[in-house]
Amino acid sequence: MLHTLAVLVENNPGVLARVAGLFSRRGFNIDSLAVGRTDNPAISRMTIVVEGDERTLEQVTKQLHKLVDVIKINDITKEPHVERELVLIKVQADRAARLEVMQIAGVFRAKIVDCGPKTLTVEATGTEDKINALEEALRPYTIKELMRTGKIAMLRGARYTTVK
Repeated sequence: MLHTLAVLVENNPGVLARVAGLFSRRGFNIDSLAVGRTDNPAISRMTIVVEGDERTLEQVTKQLHKLVDVIKINDITKEPHVERELVLIKVQADRAARLEVMQIAGVFRAKIVDCGPKTLTVEATGTEDKINALEEALRPYTIKELMRTGKIAMLRGARYTTVK
């Protein structure tokens, strides 16, 4: 099972390396990891997606709590939350294929963000399923490059995962 963890950390050099090293040393696999500053520049927020059972999740959480820079950990997997990924997909698109690629992008509410002589670059945000479906729809046009951010997630409603 995939678990989504919202982890608040002090925004210090080397924090990402320590977290990634912890997972590596313990043999835990990170399915997705996204990091960014919060509204407080001293705090960063990590969204970590890790695969494993409840025992694995417990071990991951215990190990993360041992790191000095970790402020708070929330498993939001079973909580109501909003999640998104960002993808950039560069596809081969000559004059004949451009309209078709643009129509596919429109169906997925994606945007064309770059137009080269022989390529189009599509940007989209959405759930993992939506991004996977867009990728499959564009595959016949020959994907030249693809970059996904991984999941970011936030609790719905009035609940917060930040330090107040």
